[in-house]
Amino acid sequence: MDGGRPVDPALDVDLDVADLHPAVDDPALNSMNFLNEVAHRYPAAVSLAAGRPYEEFFDVADLHRHLETFRAHLVDDLGYGPEQVHRTLFQYGRTKGIIHDLVARNLAVDERITVDPESIVVTVGCQEAMLLVLRALRAGPRDVLLAVAPTYVGLTGAARLVDLPVRPVVGGPTGIDLTDLRAQVRRARAEGLRPRACYVMPDFANPSGTSIDLADRRRLLDLAAEEDLLLIEDNPYGLFHADGAQRVPTLKALDTGRRVVYLGSFAKTVLPGARVGYLVADQRVRDSDGTVGPFADQLAKIKSMVTVNTSAIAQAVVGGALLAHGGSLVAANARERAAYARNLRHLVAGLARRFPAPSPVSWNVPAGGFFAVLTVPFPVDDALLRRSAQEYGVLWTPMAHFYDDTAPVAALRLSISAVTCAQIDVGLDRLAALIADELVRTPAGAGLA
Repeated sequence: MDGGRPVDPALDVDLDVADLHPAVDDPALNSMNFLNEVAHRYPAAVSLAAGRPYEEFFDVADLHRHLETFRAHLVDDLGYGPEQVHRTLFQYGRTKGIIHDLVARNLAVDERITVDPESIVVTVGCQEAMLLVLRALRAGPRDVLLAVAPTYVGLTGAARLVDLPVRPVVGGPTGIDLTDLRAQVRRARAEGLRPRACYVMPDFANPSGTSIDLADRRRLLDLAAEEDLLLIEDNPYGLFHADGAQRVPTLKALDTGRRVVYLGSFAKTVLPGARVGYLVADQRVRDSDGTVGPFADQLAKIKSMVTVNTSAIAQAVVGGALLAHGGSLVAANARERAAYARNLRHLVAGLARRFPAPSPVSWNVPAGGFFAVLTVPFPVDDALLRRSAQEYGVLWTPMAHFYDDTAPVAALRLSISAVTCAQIDVGLDRLAALIADELVRTPAGAGLA
């Protein structure tokens, strides 16, 4: 009450968003919250939106077993006494992490990447790894980041938080347009800007599902060397190739000139709830005192002021999982890979049945991963997603969330990672009904000029 008069809650504010950092009101930061809010409001809807790992194989007993395996590793392999074991598991830990040696072993076994464990920083999810790298690279107002479009919204949001402008590079069906990348680098420099790096997801990219073939990976590394550009390689889905597809070496495995900062995550391959990711930054950096060390040392300084360290218990669970499988997660994820491959195959076949040629609806067929993109002849936005959830009972992700502009996008992302084949069928039936109704409501191509 104000002098006996009711106070409008909408006017009773202490801060205005205009007085906060501009990123808090940026669409990139609103995307994940919006999508989570829609899923929460319509829990009965079939979700072809969430990029969460398959849940059927989760087992609480694994947590205890992995923790005990790691404890035994501390005692038997590292020679820790009881006091050191307790301190390692219960206390604040080393900023760079306590499983860096196991991560290095995993990279060597699964990816043929050989790096000094001191070039690794274990992070709170891959999202922190992105933030640390971008914070370090943004040294001044001339700095810009290049990113293959469409771009994972978490990368765009992290760049906003550190005031690092993102310039898109054409992706397309081959994963990256190298001609456009070179043109974007040179255009930025001609404008007096300094392109610091290009963010790329070469394997089954989120959201496009596309991959870069081996020849283009080699050309990309050559271009990065010629243009003196870092590459930020994000690889959360690399183990999940579909039926008949062959794994291609990562950029980092091919990198002989320390051009690649590699981002990894155990969310998809071990446990999303652990929130453990990592980065590999072996670029040599001269410090202010003249000493030379890995870029990881500088990133650890930033981490010490952001999260201090990564949960020792979470690291221990991940470390135990790595130890239990000899450092390799390929065999450990055989069931999951089969489930994703089955679901992707089922999705593509289901789309073909529901939209037989000739059809104004088309889709890509990724070689693995979690996502496929459906293209339609009408704009796809958040309002349509709300209507889809409320009236048709199916969720998906508007591709507009992955582009850094306001132009209408006539496509949506479908995820197969956290559903069964039966749920895919129900979801596609409902999606087909929505599209049929929308084709009647919206003249082909309307709003896309």
